[in-house]
Amino acid sequence: MTAPLALTMGEPAGIGGELTLLAWRQRQAAGLPPFFALDDPGRLGRLVAALGWTVPLEPIARPEEAAAAFARALPVLPVALARPVAAGRPDPANAAAVIEAIRRAAELAGAGRAAALVTNPIQKETLYAAGFRHPGHTEFLEELAGGDAKAIMMLACPGLRVVPVTVHVALKDAVQRLNVGAIVSAGRITARALMSDFGISRPRLAVAGLNPHAGENGAMGREEIDVIVPAVEALRAEGHAVSGPFPADTLFHAAARKRYDAVLCMYHDQALIPLKTIDFDRGVNVTLGLPFIRTSPDHGTATDIAGRGIANPDSLIAALQMAGEMAERRAMRRSVA
Repeated sequence: MTAPLALTMGEPAGIGGELTLLAWRQRQAAGLPPFFALDDPGRLGRLVAALGWTVPLEPIARPEEAAAAFARALPVLPVALARPVAAGRPDPANAAAVIEAIRRAAELAGAGRAAALVTNPIQKETLYAAGFRHPGHTEFLEELAGGDAKAIMMLACPGLRVVPVTVHVALKDAVQRLNVGAIVSAGRITARALMSDFGISRPRLAVAGLNPHAGENGAMGREEIDVIVPAVEALRAEGHAVSGPFPADTLFHAAARKRYDAVLCMYHDQALIPLKTIDFDRGVNVTLGLPFIRTSPDHGTATDIAGRGIANPDSLIAALQMAGEMAERRAMRRSVA
């Protein structure tokens, strides 16, 4: 992998800055590929001083300068904040810089000048107050990618990968939005990504039911019969290795997880509860379906502990590691093609 990873600032008043500094400090022990931060060098410098850490910073003008600097300093591609940052107190005035960091990183990844995009957590309410109109990173990145990109979210940790078919909507709305096309689309995108980015030649997809006991043949709801089974059959007809629908309460124990490579879940918590229970600290959010790679820690901004130097960087480190591995696999596929 010749290009470095691009790491966005996330919410400046949250723990993103600390995570970035900690990831650089642990770069050798974690075997991290070179990365650069799209951030305000002044605010990172003040954070380093406040925490009493030794993290030299090196502003860069171009991503191509990051690899040479990475061993001696954290490379920073400057994105200026409008106002000074108070830890734990998000300021809508800085929302434009947060959005600009994501936009620039996506452009660099799309152009191949960054091998992948890794995003620190954002404070959505603060961005909404500044006019941001997307539910989150996934939808914004889909728009930035343009074309026919269809982005979906995968959550991954060692031993489990889950894809929620419906995501940030109320449970009653998730049931209404569930349809054959959405499940089939999620299955196609997931299978394609598992092959190209995770090195799985024939991915095995399990599909969770929506209702208790997967509906018990209609006794507890007809969604399995009318929606989920037809989607499973459609994916099988396309040649995918798909099984289900299975009752969700027996789908995530250790023995069951050996029988598939990823699970298509019907709603947000059905996917995220088992993953965060199995490995809360090392969960990674991966956006599938984009022309570039994007990963992120699977947690929020933690403004309640921001600025104290006690944030756990494991999820960001896992996201950087996964992004590097995915980029290497894509590079290998291009060299063979």
